[in-house]
Amino acid sequence: MSDPAPVPPRALARLQLHAGFTLDDAAAQVDYYADLGVSHLYASPLFTARRGSTHGYDVVDYHHVNPELGGEPALHRLVRKLRTRGMGLVLDIVPNHMFAGPGNAWWMDVLRHGRASPHAGYFDIDWRSPDPLVRGLVLLPILGKPYAQALRDGDVRLDREGQDYALRVHDHPLPLSPSTLDTLRGAGEFSAVLAAHDGRQEAGFHRLHALLERQHYRLALWKLANDMVDYRRFFDINELVGLRMDRTRVFEDSHALVFRLYAEGLIDGLRVDHIDGLADPHRYCRQLRHRLRRLQRQRPAGAPRGPAYLAVEKILAEGERLRPDWRMDGTTGYEFMDQVGALLHDGAGEAMLTELWQAISGERADFATVARTARRQILVDSFEAELDRTARALFDAARADISTRDVSLPAIRRVLVELLVHFPVYRTYAGGLGRDAVDEGVFQQAYAHARHHVRIEDRELLAEVAAWLGGQAPRGLPPGRVRHARERAMRIFQQATSPMAAKAVEDTACYRYGRLLSRNEVGADPGHLALDIPTFHALCAERARDYPHNLLATATHDHKRGEDARARLAVLSQAAVAPHWAGTVERWRDRHAGLRVAIDGGKAPSAADEYMLYQSLVGAWPPTLAPDDREGLAAFGERIAQWQRKALREAKRRSRWSLPNEPYEDACEAFLAALLEPANGFATELHAFVQRIEAAGAANSLVQATLRLTTPGVPDTYQGTEFWDFSLVDPDNRHPVNFDARRAALASDAPWEGLIDRWRDGALKQRVLQELLQLRARHPSLFAQGCYRQLTVEKPGGAAEDRLLAFQRKLDGHAIVVLALRHTAGVLLDAREPRWDAAATSALIPGEVRLQGVAPGRYRNLLGGHEGTVALALSPAHWLSPLPMAVLEPLAS
Repeated sequence: MSDPAPVPPRALARLQLHAGFTLDDAAAQVDYYADLGVSHLYASPLFTARRGSTHGYDVVDYHHVNPELGGEPALHRLVRKLRTRGMGLVLDIVPNHMFAGPGNAWWMDVLRHGRASPHAGYFDIDWRSPDPLVRGLVLLPILGKPYAQALRDGDVRLDREGQDYALRVHDHPLPLSPSTLDTLRGAGEFSAVLAAHDGRQEAGFHRLHALLERQHYRLALWKLANDMVDYRRFFDINELVGLRMDRTRVFEDSHALVFRLYAEGLIDGLRVDHIDGLADPHRYCRQLRHRLRRLQRQRPAGAPRGPAYLAVEKILAEGERLRPDWRMDGTTGYEFMDQVGALLHDGAGEAMLTELWQAISGERADFATVARTARRQILVDSFEAELDRTARALFDAARADISTRDVSLPAIRRVLVELLVHFPVYRTYAGGLGRDAVDEGVFQQAYAHARHHVRIEDRELLAEVAAWLGGQAPRGLPPGRVRHARERAMRIFQQATSPMAAKAVEDTACYRYGRLLSRNEVGADPGHLALDIPTFHALCAERARDYPHNLLATATHDHKRGEDARARLAVLSQAAVAPHWAGTVERWRDRHAGLRVAIDGGKAPSAADEYMLYQSLVGAWPPTLAPDDREGLAAFGERIAQWQRKALREAKRRSRWSLPNEPYEDACEAFLAALLEPANGFATELHAFVQRIEAAGAANSLVQATLRLTTPGVPDTYQGTEFWDFSLVDPDNRHPVNFDARRAALASDAPWEGLIDRWRDGALKQRVLQELLQLRARHPSLFAQGCYRQLTVEKPGGAAEDRLLAFQRKLDGHAIVVLALRHTAGVLLDAREPRWDAAATSALIPGEVRLQGVAPGRYRNLLGGHEGTVALALSPAHWLSPLPMAVLEPLAS
């Protein structure tokens, strides 16, 4: 079929660029990805970032391609290589924040000149701090010791910077104000001036303090950041400062390079990071689309035509949808990762897993309760400054109106806390016209729950606050102080809810609630274990209708567990496995009681931490690792130990990043080391358990990959996940990729039977991806524009309907048929490979099961090479071999 018009990317491959993997390194992999069937590389941010950055999200300069990646010349080389293979480039951009430190000329200019800096309006700084010591200044919580001690110990010192002076905090330079420099330049020789300001001497201490008092910033102990920081941060990361992207000057300046690269044909689309952090995502998205559309005519011959591809990183809660008036092509696919993951889980095991978790941990709260508790804690522990800023903005709104001037700040704070704790989504998007119907529904849900928890005397104020936050349209008010104060309060509130939710849910609750860790993922609700087939079909059909070019991801740079680790753990939910898992865990806990470390009157790890450790060990165990491989076992143990320490701190129960409980962490690591000591025998038993379920887990993985490449949307393959992905949370999920092995496997012409026999090396998964990516290349319009139609069982009833997923992608009479089986542990438990034969199929899908609506004719199953004829109806049992999924392409007559 020919394409009448340009289509969006067929498939993306995400690459993480850094000094160890540059743009030239990416260019060296273009042929590999082209042969695989990918249409676009999808690069992590290319802007100049903090020196040594491994991810690129800590931008210091929006105007240049990072020299550590090879700079713009290397970008040109990469794009030339891409164009020779008919491929494009999608770029990740970071409009929400920058690195607040050395290398960022804008930030340093603000520190030098304060509010007089031309860049002062670029950053989201609250110059109206209630603290007179900080008001009108930037608080820099960067000291490792209390202020006075840091000066007396020489951690803060005046130093020489070239032919001038600078301040140094530890080894980091800070600029001095022009007036200070003028004074110092006329004060004598460098050595004498430096000696006079030596804080280690009593007189020098007072001179140095007096000099610091004349700067446009205030130095403070790092621990004060959560209480006092006066600039908007990315989550609670002090080194990342928020930008005022709602200001046109900031938007244009920070996107100048992006627009030039697009106009010159070097990039073809954008992935927008953390869209919910912006003051007005709706305005930003429309503005971005408009500017790129105007630049289309400037693109050179040879660059892909048509509109730029635009996706936004957005976490959608259950029932929430991306706003169509944003004019985006879709999200980055976290919701698909949630949906397909839940599809692989079995609701039949939910009660047993819940009972097991509660019995072991002693915690009976459901995930929603755990998340609310985490929200309440996070507000105090990590976001006190943001909570205070939001409360004061609402207090200003109250004081601006004479009818509410008697409202107190503590009362506003009380009702605000309850709204934030019970907020059901990451944020709302109210503007000058107030809340729309969608936001109103969200807000009313938060309001109803908050009303039950506030004091009775605060309920009237809660209603007032709800009105100020968009219940009453600001544009309905006359221009003036009241309107301005409400618009500001609404903006600050909406920018506050998203990071608070992310930190509480993703980075706290997901590390506390351990029923089944395969559901504790970004964008997912661990409280919802499983998804039924009809609901999955409905979501796919909706996506085909509303966002047919939405990204489809199952692995990302942010995931907490690799896509295949999650698929393996999902097997534990199946009815054939859950009882066996419960018995195995209880046996392990009894056997290892003596390995737990006595600490502070208790034992480490706690029961909950130990149970989550066992899950992580099962999920991450490499398929090729033998329990007697000491070197491999040690490397595996290091990975798990790194995850465990991070998990303990993120959970914030016995340790946390701001106050690490190293004795407890060390005790947990000692327990892990004792577990994996070969002489203990646990590694052998762990390996045996993984062997029992790994074929069923691999079947899940292959089904997951098949659905990612055939359901509506644009599949995104994260670097290296063409082979099995049993990674853990970053930095483990950003480890170097062995492209040599992947190229060699792709170049081989091994038959399907051979790939299945040696399935543990990952080449089988790669072949599935290649076949389906090449299918998309042969039929781009069908997958870009085709409808999604569920195929129903001819004779409803029985297990087939619960296990068999069947649909067509169809356009202009041409159709691709997809069949997939789930919950297959009943026949794959103890299997040596995820091989499918007639006996396995008939055990799940009887031969008499038929599917209606498939056009008669000859078809080829791309996942095995089998050909056959469909007459009046399709028999799934005939096609589901040698794997638990089949993709049928019609053969030319």
